[in-house]
Amino acid sequence: MRIYAIGDIHGRFDLLSRMHERIMTEVQQDRPADWRIVYLGDYVDRGPESNRVLEFLSTESEVDPRIITLAGNHDAGMLSFFNRPRSDGLFALYGGDATARSYGVELRLSPEEDLLASADKLQRVVPEKQLQFLRNLPLTASFGDLFFCHAGIRPGVPLEEQKRSDLIWIREEFHDYLGLHPKLIVHGHTPRLAPEIRPNRVNLDTGAVKFGVLSCMRFEDTQKNLIQVSVG
Repeated sequence: MRIYAIGDIHGRFDLLSRMHERIMTEVQQDRPADWRIVYLGDYVDRGPESNRVLEFLSTESEVDPRIITLAGNHDAGMLSFFNRPRSDGLFALYGGDATARSYGVELRLSPEEDLLASADKLQRVVPEKQLQFLRNLPLTASFGDLFFCHAGIRPGVPLEEQKRSDLIWIREEFHDYLGLHPKLIVHGHTPRLAPEIRPNRVNLDTGAVKFGVLSCMRFEDTQKNLIQVSVG
């Protein structure tokens, strides 16, 4: 099986569409026996087109089950904001204003009545299809000796017993661990100037917003090949 894993998108529909087109062109040309595309989460916030990203991924993953979309902490944060609007939460403080603007809504954090009003307005204009997409995102995917998740795993804990909070949030305990895991962990969550390729993990978050680069790794047999796209 050929597997493409793609790092954090954060509202960069321009990079997403270019990457997806490049991958699908390659699949059509090479005709591998089987293939998957695994998106590693964080589709919203910070970048300018979260609306288009969610619409695209919700449609593509519904049409073709070989396109797998995992949950990231920012995706969970958007739902949490709708369930309980807070001015000190992830969505409010780390890029949710850009997400709101992609739906034509100005996010106001104070006073509280403005916060609640803008949260309600935003939730009403987000299509139900996109909300269901966010609610149904799986936390992990696994094929052969590869394990995919958004942030990483807690070392020493069996893969099937990993906690949701670690799978979408963990950093230092996972990054600093030098031993091998039961499988190679492929993740995003922590932006770097270049992909981190380690014996026990591969980090594909190369800062689609911060650095303007979206990264993908193609896994096939024992080969690992990097694909990157940038705009401007």
